[in-house]
Amino acid sequence: MNKNNQPRYEQIGVAMTSRSFEEYLKMFSLQSETLNQGSILDVASGASSFTAEANRRGYHCISVDPLYELTYKDISIYGEKELSSIPEKLSNIEHIFDWSYYLSVEHHQKLREDSFEIFKNDYDTIDRPSKYVKGTLPLLPFEDNTFSMVLCSHFLFLYHEQFDFQFHLHSIQEFIRVCKPDGEIRIYPLVTLTFDQYPHLEMVMKKLEKMEGIKIEKVKSNLPFIPNSPYFLRLKKRV
Repeated sequence: MNKNNQPRYEQIGVAMTSRSFEEYLKMFSLQSETLNQGSILDVASGASSFTAEANRRGYHCISVDPLYELTYKDISIYGEKELSSIPEKLSNIEHIFDWSYYLSVEHHQKLREDSFEIFKNDYDTIDRPSKYVKGTLPLLPFEDNTFSMVLCSHFLFLYHEQFDFQFHLHSIQEFIRVCKPDGEIRIYPLVTLTFDQYPHLEMVMKKLEKMEGIKIEKVKSNLPFIPNSPYFLRLKKRV
């Protein structure tokens, strides 16, 4: 709880996320035919195992995050420290979440740890630089029209107190730049750390709707957990 007794996930700085392939399928309502369209970019992916698991399944996925400048040893230490703080943070506000998927704080933690282990094993390979690329928004180190799908989980909108409206707008415009024509961009969740809708969401959507060839909409997510978070944002790039 914050000083106004409003539920809040207490996070200093940006968390190193650690989510699994299955969680990505649910939060972004992904289907195999969508993933098979071409290369996938996971932005601000931290220690999530989506890229490792996706590539293992025959998809082509790349992750980008500023943390990928770290060595295997340093990113392991960083991630273990982050993971150790999660149970207490969730327990403090446990009653506000929908536990139908994660079941309990303990099971939620087990999934985080399993995902982190898969990520670490994949990060500690000779081809790491081709899969885990250092990059910091609002700029991405990729050519125009590179990816058929761009995903961003638990970063944009969530940390609105640290990153202003222009940062969010420019970041999404950068997603559009690196996305191929007929490709898609999906962003989840659309809430802040106090579980309110990102206050400038409608303004962001209106700005993006003015871009030629961009269709933007809220789409139902299939991952019940975060309060007030039933949707992800989907952008389709036509040109």
